[in-house]
Amino acid sequence: MANTKSAIKRIKIAERNRLRNKAYKSAVRTLMKKYLTAVDIYAANPTPEAKQEVLSHMAAAYSKIDKAVKRGVLHPNNGARKKSRLVKRLRQHEQAEATGN
Repeated sequence: MANTKSAIKRIKIAERNRLRNKAYKSAVRTLMKKYLTAVDIYAANPTPEAKQEVLSHMAAAYSKIDKAVKRGVLHPNNGARKKSRLVKRLRQHEQAEATGN
């Protein structure tokens, strides 16, 4: 256990930050899962409504990822990688649709 006042304060701050970071990371994962589910639905039945749903989920996920990076919860490269993987999944399905598979 910490002996000094400053060490006790740092423990409290670290715990507060850990919980905040956990909330952001959880939200990012949730939005990514919703997006990936929407992409799968769009791949199964490519309609304009499904495409719009995918794009709205993508915007929400991008926004949350960018906020997490801005707040220092995620490293900038980690945020960029997550966004890249999201758009890559959609492009895979769009290319398959374009080739007729």
